Amino acid sequence: MAEKGTRGAGGELVELVVDYAKQETLGPLRGLVRFVAFGLAGSVFLAVGLSVMLLGGLRALQTETGTTFSGNFTWVPYLIVAGGAVLVAGLAGWRVTAGPARRRARG
Repeated sequence: MAEKGTRGAGGELVELVVDYAKQETLGPLRGLVRFVAFGLAGSVFLAVGLSVMLLGGLRALQTETGTTFSGNFTWVPYLIVAGGAVLVAGLAGWRVTAGPARRRARG
């Protein structure tokens, strides 16, 4: 009879350890997967939106400026749009490195 009690306690211990492992690993992993999925979806939407905006800006510079960028200056709209893309990328990189995580690390 004593062995059955010990086996029952051992079974409860194993069940308790398994439940604790699930709680401490699966819960945070689900949160991490959700965080990564939303981040990935947001970055794809931002990339597509910014690409369409830059392409629209290029077309506007090419068609709406009359003869300003004609002849030997047809490359200038591309340079302007490329500069805008670099500016947006630099701004995004600056905000990522100077964001809330950095403030938390300093304080």
